[in-house]
Amino acid sequence: MNSQSNEKLPEHPASFWRTSVDFPAFPNLEEDLEVDVIIVGAGITGITSAYLLAQEGLKVAVIEADKVLNGTTGHTTAKITAQHDLIYDEFIQNMGRNTARLYYEANMDALAFIKKTVEEHQIDCDLTSVDAYIYSVSEKYADKIKKEADAYTRLQIEGGLVDSIPFDIDVKNVLVMKNQAQFHVTKYLVHLIALFKEKGGRIFEDTVAVNIETGERPVVLTRNEKRITAKHVLICTHFPFYEGTGLYSTRMYADRSYALAVKSKKEFPSGIFISADEPTRSFRSVMDNGEELVLIVGENHKTGQSEVETMEHYKALEQFGEEVFGLEKIVQRWSAQDLVTLDKLPYIGEITAGNPNILIATGFRKWGMSNGTAAALLFRDMVTGKESVFQKLYTPSRFYAHPSLKNFLVQNANVVGQLIKGKLDSPKTNPDELAKGEGAVVTLDGHRKGAYRDDDGKIHIVDTTCTHIGCEVEWNNGDRTWDCPCHGSRFTFTGEVIEGPAEKPLQRYDYKMIDNLTSEDSGY
Repeated sequence: MNSQSNEKLPEHPASFWRTSVDFPAFPNLEEDLEVDVIIVGAGITGITSAYLLAQEGLKVAVIEADKVLNGTTGHTTAKITAQHDLIYDEFIQNMGRNTARLYYEANMDALAFIKKTVEEHQIDCDLTSVDAYIYSVSEKYADKIKKEADAYTRLQIEGGLVDSIPFDIDVKNVLVMKNQAQFHVTKYLVHLIALFKEKGGRIFEDTVAVNIETGERPVVLTRNEKRITAKHVLICTHFPFYEGTGLYSTRMYADRSYALAVKSKKEFPSGIFISADEPTRSFRSVMDNGEELVLIVGENHKTGQSEVETMEHYKALEQFGEEVFGLEKIVQRWSAQDLVTLDKLPYIGEITAGNPNILIATGFRKWGMSNGTAAALLFRDMVTGKESVFQKLYTPSRFYAHPSLKNFLVQNANVVGQLIKGKLDSPKTNPDELAKGEGAVVTLDGHRKGAYRDDDGKIHIVDTTCTHIGCEVEWNNGDRTWDCPCHGSRFTFTGEVIEGPAEKPLQRYDYKMIDNLTSEDSGY
C-alpha cells in the first residue's frame, strides 16, 4: 500500500465482535454421546436454540467445528431489524401478501424475543432501539423505494417515506422502518451460553460433524469417529454440513461483504442505515469501551468471483467513510459470508419432506440476527410439537415457480461457467516470484496450483481444486484465503476448511471430484 490513505487499513482482518469479548472455552468431544437434541453449529441460531430447548427441560448438546461464535455470527453488523433491503414488494409480487406479512411478523417476533430476553436476564449487550433507513442515490432505486413504501402500507408496517438522512449524501428517496434495534451480538450470546450451561447444556468445540445416519434416532458422526445419538438433529452450520437429498448446493449461492470499524471525526446520529443502490453501503454506530465507533459495511459479490482484488473492496469502504464521516482511524477490518436462497426466504425446517427429526436453518441473506433467532423459535416449536404459523413460510421443501425456477437455472449455469473457466485457466505466475504475504494461482510442473509465501518466507503449495465438486478456487488477498466461486467453500492458505460445503482440506496432489463422492465420511 503506497498512499497514506491505504496505510490506515489494518494488515490483518479481525472482527470487532470477536476481539471485544472474552469467550468461554470448551473441550472437543472425546466420547460417544446420547441426548434429546444435538445442535451442530454454535452461531446465533445454534446457541439460541440450545438456550430455548434447555429451558424446555430437554437434554441438549452443541458441537462446533471451530470456536463458538466464530462464523458468520461473529462477523455480522448486528442489526436486529425486519427491514431486509427492498424485499416486501418483491415478496408480495412473487408469493402473495400473506406470505410477505408473515415474514415481517417472524422477524419482529424475533426482535421482541431478543428485547425480552435482554430485559429478563439483565444482559449488558448495548441493546438500543433505533429506526432503520434504506436510501437511494439514483432515480432507478428511488422508484423502487416508493414501491417498497407502498408495500409497507399494504402490510401495515410501521414506517414510510421520509425526506432525508442526517449525512452528507445526496439521496433521492428514503424509507424508514420504525422501532428496530442494534446490539453487541457476542456479549448477548455469551450470556445465553452461560444460561444454557446452568441448565446442564454441554458444548464441544473443535468437533467436526461429517455425516448423519438417518432413522428414528439419527446419529451425527464426527471426524474423530465419535457418535452422537439424538431424537432431533438441528443443523445450524451456515452451509449445511449434511445435505441429505435436499440438494442445497444447487439452491443457494454464497455472497461476501466487507466491513470496517472506524473512529469517525463526526458524531453518529441515531439509526441504522443501508443503501438500496449497488455497491451496498451499510452503517451503524457501536460503543467500544466508552468510545463510539462506526461500522461501515458493503461491497458484496459472489464468493470467489470478485472482479478486483479483495483489498480493493476495503479501500472502497475506506474512501466512502472518509467522504461521509471523516476518518481518524480504522480500528479493524473483516469480511463475512452469507447464503442466498432461490426465492430469498431462508430455509428453516425439515431437511427434506418427511424428516421431522433432522431440521435445518440456512440462507439468511445477511439478516441473520432476526432470521437466526426466528429459526431458533421455530425449532423450539417443532421439537416440542407445538403448532407454528411460520412453519409453512420457511419450509425448505417449498417452491415458488417464479422466481425459484428462473434463479435455479441462472445460479447453476453460473456454477457450470465457473467450473469450466477454472479448468481452462493457465496462470503464468511462478511461486518463486511471490513476495512475503502474497498468494496467487500459479503453474507448477504444468499444473494449476495455489501458492502463498508466509511472513517467514516459506511457500505453501495446495491443489486449487475444491474438494466439494471440483471447481477451481481463487486467491483472496484481503483475507489470505482460497475461495471457491461455485458454492462458496473457503480454505486457509494451507488448505484447511474455513467454510463449507467442502468438508475436506485442499490437497497436495491432483484432486478429483470422485475422491469426495466415494469417501465414507462425506455428507453425500
